[in-house]
Amino acid sequence: MPGILLSAAWKSSGKTTISIGLIASLAARGIAVQPFKKGPDYIDPMWLGVAAGRACRNLDPRLQGAGLEGYFARHAAGAGFAFVEGSLGLHDGFSADGSDSNATVARRLGLPVIVVLDSRGLTRGIAAILKGLQVFDPAVTIAGVILNRLASPRHEGKLRDAIERHTDIPVLGALAEQPALSLVERHLGLMPSNEAADPARTAQRLAEAIGRAVDVGAIESIARRARMPAKVPGSRKVSRQADGPRVAIARDRAFGFYYPDDLDALEEAGARLVEIDMVRDRGLGGADALFLGGGFPEMMGRALEANTAMREAVRSAAERGMPIYAECGGLMYLARTLSHDGETCAMAGVLPVDVAMHAKPIGKGYVTLEETDHHPWPRGGGEILAHEFHYSSVENADPSLRFAYRVKRGHGVCGGWDGIVHRNVLASYAHLRSVGGEDWARRFVAFARSVAAPAARPGRVA
Repeated sequence: MPGILLSAAWKSSGKTTISIGLIASLAARGIAVQPFKKGPDYIDPMWLGVAAGRACRNLDPRLQGAGLEGYFARHAAGAGFAFVEGSLGLHDGFSADGSDSNATVARRLGLPVIVVLDSRGLTRGIAAILKGLQVFDPAVTIAGVILNRLASPRHEGKLRDAIERHTDIPVLGALAEQPALSLVERHLGLMPSNEAADPARTAQRLAEAIGRAVDVGAIESIARRARMPAKVPGSRKVSRQADGPRVAIARDRAFGFYYPDDLDALEEAGARLVEIDMVRDRGLGGADALFLGGGFPEMMGRALEANTAMREAVRSAAERGMPIYAECGGLMYLARTLSHDGETCAMAGVLPVDVAMHAKPIGKGYVTLEETDHHPWPRGGGEILAHEFHYSSVENADPSLRFAYRVKRGHGVCGGWDGIVHRNVLASYAHLRSVGGEDWARRFVAFARSVAAPAARPGRVA
């Protein structure tokens, strides 16, 4: 199968915008594109999924380990093109040895690399940058470069001349700084597609702009050089159960950060997923459990506050002992109040804490956790690998709070703890992912099933 990995020399080079446009261009040609995003990320994959018309999957060497190749092959099967967008720069990553870098991912998956270069302020030195990327890891094939943010046609000519004189890397496209290639950004990156007025139209606009400036046909030819791993046998099959617990999933303009792996794993464990809108719906739709993922509730603070029926429904369900799992933005919604830009809004009031937004990140990156005895659906030992990325912090916390995790690496909620536990509620800044042996979804569904059973209801609510 054809495939590429699109990377950059450094972060914020415009690779996501170009990825959206390229994927949408390929899809417009009738090619079934399976998008992937390297690393922990929710926002970019949402946009890549819009462009492709199918869910984007995340490739994360730290969380997936040796299962990366099989996961990639399994989800690429059935598509006509595997498109991986890297994170940060080509040789950047969490590990000092580069074992989780974009370059290593490309090598492990047999993918040629196309580099996006932010060309501002560069002339002849662009050739040195490209040659440096090549020699740093000669096993990685850099098959082309896309020049971005050009100042003028004259600037483009200088760059092309330097690249042709000093490297063997073909220039596949050149883009000037232009409004047509801009997307709204905020503190975590791009505005999520679930907040955009017409994300499909945005993807189409980018496809038109990229299609004029980039040789998409040449990229198709390069992609045919890929030597991807074979599809592994035994791919997961979701067996939906008519009598499984109904798990409500908050999916709206405020909440949208979910990994497809987690939703698959919930259904595989027997859950019946019910999507709800925390802004517009008046209740939980008869759910047995609730999963509140991340998002930007601070941007919808007044609307969330105005829906008093939903806030009361969530608070009452929590007090009755409904299993609720909340990550980051979900934790913020369960607090008493949420303060942002000088405005304070009432939230669900499930947790005896307030939440305040800040101008800089409070917790960012991979985390390592260890369970405490308070975890309502424990795994029973071993380190838990996850990630966090939040600009908010917990304030005015009740000193009697119980926590599900000790934080061995990362920030968490406060003082080396994460995962606030209240009755059958677990609210954490950490984001878990159902890959690499992590089975949180199975345990959560089993817990929801046991609580929904009449004989089990009196148990886990204290």
